Amino acid sequence: MKLLHTSDWHLGRALYGRRRYDEFSAFLNWLGDTIEAEEIEALLVAGDIFDTGTPGNRAQELYYRFLCRMVNSVCRYIVIIAGNHDSPSFLDAPKNLLKTLNIHVIGTKKENPADEVIVLNDKNNHPAAIICAVPYLRDKDIRTVEPGETIAAKESKLLAGLKRHYAEVCEAARQQRDKLKTDNSGPDIPIIAMGHLFTAGGRTVDNDGVRELYVGSLAHIGTKVFPEIIDYLALGHLHIPQCVGKNEHLRYSGSPLPMGFNEARQVKKVVTVEFADDRRTIREIAVPVFQKLVKIGGSLTEIEQKIEELKCESSSAWLEIDYTNSKIIGHLRKHLEALIENSSLEILRINNHRVIDRILNRTHEHESLEDLDLNQVFCRCLESFKVAEEERPEITRTYNEIIQVLREDDIRER
Repeated sequence: MKLLHTSDWHLGRALYGRRRYDEFSAFLNWLGDTIEAEEIEALLVAGDIFDTGTPGNRAQELYYRFLCRMVNSVCRYIVIIAGNHDSPSFLDAPKNLLKTLNIHVIGTKKENPADEVIVLNDKNNHPAAIICAVPYLRDKDIRTVEPGETIAAKESKLLAGLKRHYAEVCEAARQQRDKLKTDNSGPDIPIIAMGHLFTAGGRTVDNDGVRELYVGSLAHIGTKVFPEIIDYLALGHLHIPQCVGKNEHLRYSGSPLPMGFNEARQVKKVVTVEFADDRRTIREIAVPVFQKLVKIGGSLTEIEQKIEELKCESSSAWLEIDYTNSKIIGHLRKHLEALIENSSLEILRINNHRVIDRILNRTHEHESLEDLDLNQVFCRCLESFKVAEEERPEITRTYNEIIQVLREDDIRER
């Protein structure tokens, strides 16, 4: 059987307010074409299908349109688990209907571990793979809370709970395999586990949206949590494609789209896994870039030079610009927007570090922008630019109206 492992689609995610539905649509079209070309029999999606627990209509439309396409393709099975960004109840709601189409959705931890075990048959209706579909396990799923617990005790309970649950699900899979195996001389039916968590040594990048899943050191779960019976482990959560330790069969596929500009230079991938006789073949397939992201940093001259180079290439990249020169430029955005006029470039964010430092007007040595909320930054701006006291009420009222509109618009989009 040939499977494809992907995760962390984050459908509906925006980048500095810019909606990315065209990118998501292009990826899902490419994924469908790849599944057809590679003759994939089963698709495994290891969590974070959506970016929020209340995805908007367009995100849902992309999801269900893709599933409909797969039902009529060479792909005969789809197994989806929830990630920490997903709403388990939202994913689970249509699961009985989807199951009739051989689309298996596991949004929440099951009371009976065997309910997370799914048998996939080959074209001849013979058992070809067994999936241990373990969703993102929340704190309440795997430990009981006791008054006065120390952090160390909580960590110990979480680790024990994770290990116990994987052991129980994999044992249920082993028992299922023993029942299904009729020819003792042939190879064992492969057991493929899924999960959405943070393993020890996992690589991340700044601002990639990866959230810590468990308290303390349990953000880094060791490989001993996973039973040795697992023939392949399809993980989600980390956005960089990578193996767990040096184990080729334990891996993250990574996100198919860069979640931020710090991921822009990564080669995004999906992973195919093929089991034939007693052989396991693992292969990575690079995902095309559907929207180029470019991060530019330096002095104004360096930024201008890079923008001119991109214009000469007729680039349609989205830009994040870090202005780091010591000279303060108060109208930097207006100047840079003029530079890209009549081109296909688009500036999504400008970090004017000199103005930021000036606005902060730090009263404490270690104060940073992250230490302040929106209103505190706004007040610092008023002070920094010496706005007259009589003008501040009207400006503040306008500011509050803008913030409210932005928040309401975000809710509607979701």
